This record gives sequence, structure tokens and C-alpha cells, in this order.
Amino acid sequence: MGINASDKGRRGFDLGGSIFSQSPITVAWECTRSCPLKCKHCRADAQLVRHPDELTTDQAQELIVHVKSMGAKVFVITGGDPLARPDTFELISFAKSLGLHVGCSPSVTGRVTKKSLTRLRDAGCDTVHISLDGASAKTHDEFRGVAGSYKRTWLAIDAIQELGMALQVGTTVTQESAGELQEIATQIASLQMPVWSWTLFFLIPTGRASDAEIPDAIENERILSWVIKSNYPFRIRTIEAPFIVRVREQYEKLLSDSGGKDDFEDLVKVVPYNVAVRDGDGFCFVSHTGEVYPSGFLQASAGNVKNNPIEEIYRTSDLFVELRDRTALKGRCGQCEYKYKCGGSRARAWAVSGDPLAEDPGCVYVPVGVLEAI
Repeated sequence: MGINASDKGRRGFDLGGSIFSQSPITVAWECTRSCPLKCKHCRADAQLVRHPDELTTDQAQELIVHVKSMGAKVFVITGGDPLARPDTFELISFAKSLGLHVGCSPSVTGRVTKKSLTRLRDAGCDTVHISLDGASAKTHDEFRGVAGSYKRTWLAIDAIQELGMALQVGTTVTQESAGELQEIATQIASLQMPVWSWTLFFLIPTGRASDAEIPDAIENERILSWVIKSNYPFRIRTIEAPFIVRVREQYEKLLSDSGGKDDFEDLVKVVPYNVAVRDGDGFCFVSHTGEVYPSGFLQASAGNVKNNPIEEIYRTSDLFVELRDRTALKGRCGQCEYKYKCGGSRARAWAVSGDPLAEDPGCVYVPVGVLEAI
């Protein structure tokens, strides 16, 4: 889809009710796909060699300038392995100098040392994201495809905390890891210093990920119910499970109706926004070659930053405009009373059906209107 939205699309842009119509909260840049790991789930299908058409240092700096000017608050450098690019530290410093909150998500390879982590800190990196996808070496290493990855991950976590950096731990939710989430959370909670957040990435069948590895809608609901009721000393975020907003509201109502005395402080900690940030609506992703996607899991390009500014693509491309128009949603999502707060995972809808506006098959909820019509 091109960058010239129709008048109808522009009207939908307003009618959809998005609070992120002019700027996302976060822009993530996949600075390279080079990475030696062989992760089962890799959405990028990472390669050993850097792509010759990656954004240059100058092009990356121009992107960062536009990210700041469009009003985004957070700039995340991800990959592949960001440390495979020698200019990563320079680009972090540049983004920080413009006033952006800068995150970095290095792959835990031999490049992640105390020296390189110190360089990240000194460059101005605000948050370091480290993936922990199993509660043991057996499950984590099998998922990451490299023996010793689990041990190296914990060495990296210890070093990050020793350096006083904000740590974000991410876990990919799969059929296998679903049964270990509580143990993983307990391990994270036992750290000497509290982590900034624990992010649960609900797997989307793209890249190397297969349908067989993905939890079904009932399992997703069980996991989110557990998250809502949990009480850990860190914030829990979900990616590609925006219906956690609906789960939280239903739980609040249940407590209220039953005379519960919970003041919901923990619930607010779990879900910091009353409206979910979704693919292309509060979030934007730029590939290693400059293609602009709604997210790393919805890899349908709306344009390229080498040709058009990211703010123009985000604000006016047909794809992004449609994704922010909640009136355009189909199936159960289109009939759902929570669609303006949730809206479903557009990446999962796209991956399963080929239509980013289709209903989210990862959500178990049947809207009131659908129930009444049965």
C-alpha cells in the first residue's frame, strides 16, 4: 500500500478514534539482521552476514531526526544483533542527544560483554532488553538454538544490573514456554535490583515461527488472567495481546460486583494505558533496509524512509490509516465493545488470514452483540 491515503481513508483516520494518529509512542529500528543465533521464533530470519542495503550511518541519523520531530518518545534499536553494527554506540548517543528515550535489544552472543554493555551505558542507552525464553538451560538453549545461551543470558543480566542500567526482560510466549512463565517470573523477581519491566511477546507465525508453537486463544486467556492477578515487583507488558485491556476491565468489574476491596494499583502497573498500543497504532517499525512496517510481526511495507519521511508514512499511508480505523475491523473484532480500547492483534490477523483487518484468532472473547444474535 502506498503513501497516498484516499480522502475516505483520511476520514477513517479520524473516525477510528486513535489517540496515536500523529505519532507513535515508540519507533523500533531493526538496524541489522545479522545475528549468529538460530532462534526458533525469529521474525527476521536472521542471517550471519549484514545486508548491503542496510541504512547507512547518515541515513540512520536522518531517521532518528524525523522520529524525534514527529513526536515519538522512545527509540529502540533492535535486530538481528545491534552490536553487529560498529556505529550502534554512535547512533545511541545521537538519539539520546535529541532527547529520545533510547532502548537497545542486543542478542546475547559473544559480543555481549561487560565492556560492550559499559559502552552502551556510556553512550546514553536508557534501557537494555534481554530475552529469557526458558526457566532452564535446556528450554532456553533449545529455543535460542545455541548451547550456553542461558548461562550467557544470566551473565548479561548480572552485568547490566551491576552497571546500574535499566533492565527489561522479554519472554516469547509459546506452547512450551507457557508452562514455565511462573518460574521465569520468580527468577526475575529474585534479582537484587528490580527490573524495569517484563515483556511477554505472544508469538506470531511469521519468520521462522510455526503455527504449532503458538498458544491457542484459550491458553492466551489463561495466561493473561494469571498476569492480571499476579503481584510481582515489576511492570508486566504484553506484545500482540492487546486484549489484556479487556481482561483487566472484566476482572475489575468482577471484583467490583463481588464487593472486592482491591484498589487496582497492581492492575494499573500491569496495563499502563487504558487504550492498547498496537501494530501501526502507537507503534512503528523500520526494517534494516528502511521499509516501514506497522510492527516487526506485521511485515507489510507502507513505504521506505529512503524515499519518504517516516512521519509521512505513519500518518498518511493507506495501511497505517486503515489499521488505526477501528470502524474498519472485521469479524468479532469489528463487533466488539472493546474495539476502541483493544482492537486485537493486527499482526496475528494478517499472519493467519492475510487480512490485517480480520478478527484476531488469538482472542477467545465473543462480543455481546454476537452473543445476542445467536
